[in-house]
Amino acid sequence: MMEAVKPNLTAGARAREVERQAALAKGMFETNFSRRLHLMKVSAPLFVAEGSGINDNLNGWERAVSFDAAGPGEDAPIRLEVVQSLAKWKRLAARYYDFGPGEGLYTDMRAIRRDEEVGPLHSYLVDQWDWEKVITREERHTGTLQAAVALIYEALKETEAELAVLYPELAPVLPDAISFMTTQELENRYPGLTPKEREHEAARETGAVFLLEVGGKLASGEVHDGRSPDYDDWRLNGDLIVWNPVLGTSFELSSMGIRVDEAALLAQLRESGCEDRLSLPFHRMLMNGELPCTMGGGIGQSRVAMFLLRKAHIGEVQMSVWPGGMAERCRERGIELLNAAD
Repeated sequence: MMEAVKPNLTAGARAREVERQAALAKGMFETNFSRRLHLMKVSAPLFVAEGSGINDNLNGWERAVSFDAAGPGEDAPIRLEVVQSLAKWKRLAARYYDFGPGEGLYTDMRAIRRDEEVGPLHSYLVDQWDWEKVITREERHTGTLQAAVALIYEALKETEAELAVLYPELAPVLPDAISFMTTQELENRYPGLTPKEREHEAARETGAVFLLEVGGKLASGEVHDGRSPDYDDWRLNGDLIVWNPVLGTSFELSSMGIRVDEAALLAQLRESGCEDRLSLPFHRMLMNGELPCTMGGGIGQSRVAMFLLRKAHIGEVQMSVWPGGMAERCRERGIELLNAAD
């Protein structure tokens, strides 16, 4: 049994202890989830070539961070973009590493979200375990997705239980099993609420829920949440959400899905008015049948550590920049954000 962070320690000593606990929680979960999904760890890029179609445009309005890089010799500078996610790159990587069905990869992903509204749940820095697994075309159905979700949830519960042995104050709160619900079922149940309010109610009632089918239009004509049209199949994806007892709110830990095939890509690009992307290298490869069928997703590293360690702000487990006096306001409430430049 280990002792919790002592309140009489100096600020630096408390920060060291939190960093140690966060690294422990992340390491435990990484081991548990990669073992269950049979994934191999690989390296990943921080940036990709601009105009390749590989970078994720998220909800369609976020601006990627781009920069000039010196070309070789007398060549003109080349344009690069810092990744916003690795959703499409991972599918290329699965092909590159020649994985077969049942095999896959995961990696440490770091991204910059320059347009993020920072706060207790969001930072300019995104850190995820990004993973991708090859499946057969016949496995492109909801059952395959739900089986993977259940394995990831088992890994989360196992990590929670392991931490509780070391730190008894971190008593487990997750329910025995995760619930599944489509976004349309959620809209039918709570027609007068906003999508985020519906998520809040679903998480509060179940403790842990996977919301299926994110990105397409609901019966109301609205979308539950924006999703890029060229990686997840909107009929075969979703978000893993738990109830956070510290914050008293729903708390998303992961987004994942079975990736688009040729038909889903074409339909979703048309629905989104993005058919011009069909000329990009990634999309041409997909339409030509040159990419494997895969499923994959991202699991927030700081989000997982924040939840498992019962922290009230993501800045307690992640070093970032917190504008507008946020660190000072948190300190007044007894919440210490990691900030070596403070």
